[in-house]
Amino acid sequence: MSRSLCAALAVSLAALQSAWAEPLIGGSRNTFGTPGLIDTPAALSLPDGVIGVSTYFGAGGQRHSFAFQITPRLTALFRYSRIDDYDLGDPLYDRSIDLHLRLLDESGWRPAVAVGVRDFIGSGAFASEYVVATKTITPTVQVSAGIGWGRLGSSNTIGAPFGARPTPAVVDGSPINYDRWFRGDAAPFVGLSWQASEKLTLKAEYSPDAYALEVARAGFDRASPFNFGLDYRIGRSASVSAYYLYGSEVGVQLNIAIDPRRPPFPSGIEKTPLPVAPRPSRAADPVGWSGDWASEPQVHPAVQAQVAKALAEDGLMLESMALSATTVEVRVRNLTYGVQAQALGHVARVLTRALPPSVEVLVLTSVAGGMPTSSVTLYRSDLEAMENGNSAALLQRAAITDALAVASGPLRPTDNLFPRFQWALSPYVEASIFDPVDPLLADIGIAATARYEITPGLVLAGSVRQKVVGNLDQSLRTPGIDPVRSDLVSYQRNGDLTIPSLTLSWYGRPAENLYARVSFGLLERMFGGVSGELLWKPVDSRLALGAELNYVQKRDYEQRFGFLDYSVVTGHASAYYDIGSGFTGQLDIGRYLAGDWGGTISVNREFANGWRIGAFATFTDMPGSGPGDANFDKGLSLTIPIAWTTGKPTIASFTNTFRMGGGDGGARLSVDGRLYQTVRQSHVGEIYDGWGRFWR
Repeated sequence: MSRSLCAALAVSLAALQSAWAEPLIGGSRNTFGTPGLIDTPAALSLPDGVIGVSTYFGAGGQRHSFAFQITPRLTALFRYSRIDDYDLGDPLYDRSIDLHLRLLDESGWRPAVAVGVRDFIGSGAFASEYVVATKTITPTVQVSAGIGWGRLGSSNTIGAPFGARPTPAVVDGSPINYDRWFRGDAAPFVGLSWQASEKLTLKAEYSPDAYALEVARAGFDRASPFNFGLDYRIGRSASVSAYYLYGSEVGVQLNIAIDPRRPPFPSGIEKTPLPVAPRPSRAADPVGWSGDWASEPQVHPAVQAQVAKALAEDGLMLESMALSATTVEVRVRNLTYGVQAQALGHVARVLTRALPPSVEVLVLTSVAGGMPTSSVTLYRSDLEAMENGNSAALLQRAAITDALAVASGPLRPTDNLFPRFQWALSPYVEASIFDPVDPLLADIGIAATARYEITPGLVLAGSVRQKVVGNLDQSLRTPGIDPVRSDLVSYQRNGDLTIPSLTLSWYGRPAENLYARVSFGLLERMFGGVSGELLWKPVDSRLALGAELNYVQKRDYEQRFGFLDYSVVTGHASAYYDIGSGFTGQLDIGRYLAGDWGGTISVNREFANGWRIGAFATFTDMPGSGPGDANFDKGLSLTIPIAWTTGKPTIASFTNTFRMGGGDGGARLSVDGRLYQTVRQSHVGEIYDGWGRFWR
């Protein structure tokens, strides 16, 4: 859960300054962050793919919500809440997840209908379920009505139509309590919204939420079931809300809508690529067209040097090249562009400017981790004819194959590329956010990273960090009985000079469709050892299969070269599948760091520009062994390409994982450069999705 907050701050500032999403399409969000009125839900949705961020402050506590419209009908939400004075004056910090599904659209006299479960993974402090209908009465007036269970059925009830509600299985909310859904007392709710002007919307509702926890623990005064509020839109992507709640309390809320497909700089501010250079006529260059130049030994090195220089100026690295009278293959590493198709477009245009005119077939081989991953074959005449046309027509003429299946001639390595040394010195921010004990802890320091690539695919890499200031060492989190991850705070308390990682890694292609990795050393801040991985991934297949085996020992808390007395063999068999429409799924089955056996299911939605939002759940045979530990782990992951916030091309991204647990069950080794994410960027699915940027 600890990543750079600098990138997150940049994203937030960009969100406030840009017009990405239409203003609160589908109605406002309620104080819980889902589509709704004030506290009650509505049968509405955000636009497909849009992210809704809400921050609510009111009597009794706070709620900070992150909603994502997974599909046009399904909304998922992560919420971090605080209930004041929960335990002898101390607050309760709670994490929870909601799902909201719109079953029917509004049509004629029929209202829209939605069903939802609130806080179905978490402590249960806000647990409730509902069915709600919403109808547009006039273009500016909407009415919603429904029935709720749990907190939404806690006052003025109409009975328990589906039986009694069982007591939660555990206090910390680790499992999903399916047997509680839509059980127990139920109660009706109703609300109305009126768009008084282009920017102002007024709302009123009847809510059956008794706020029993807040009344008992936080001094909340629930004098009435009626709530009143207003939304005021700011620009096209944000709004502020104010509420008068339950006859005695007030609250305020900020809402922001972010569309990952609409960056702050829609046109981009990257450097304009060179245009395609048309070939001279045969009469103007008869030798070049004849191909006789190919027999001259000095031509190939001269052309390769020219191509390498031009690509380097474009943020690309030419590793090797094979050249004949009619065909060229270039093996290129993309160092700059987040979309591989855009990098290929730059390579193709450079080649049209550097190659003799007889070369018609261009084979563009992508290299990742020192491994050739795919080859795109284009015809030079197509580039000349289609540069100002539809890129889809060019894609129909292209062939995408496994790089090992290409036989274009002997490859000549580019001079003076390897060994290759890179280093960087930069500030770092490590933060613990949304923790169930401490809401925000952070360290700031200096980090030095270095990478020494001995030959393509053989890399020595490491990092050194020195904390300057921070409070991560003040965390109150308690380790489990036999900790493998729950003692993270013991590592964070050692802020003096540390070595988070130091590894020697090898990447290779043992056969067509196969990729391999072996990593040895200090693999991550908490474990060192050896990690091996094999991946089967045909270039045009939606399915990939992998296997990973690791032998690791726990590092000591000073994070240098010492180890603790704990070692384990861990590993997984994995299946990856590109579902389509931007969705990918992953299933991992095997042994985790605590020696527990089980599986992890992950689902991600990815956008062509590099945004990725996902959820995962892990089930193992490990029983609870301490605070926060359980045999069920779950969480959300978020990846934001830095290029999206700046408009400048870069392969860098901000990634964060929000775990609901943080215990020892289902804990997995963290290894940089796992194969699936390394190679899939240049395979058919990703290239097709990003082909619209070929001419950018």
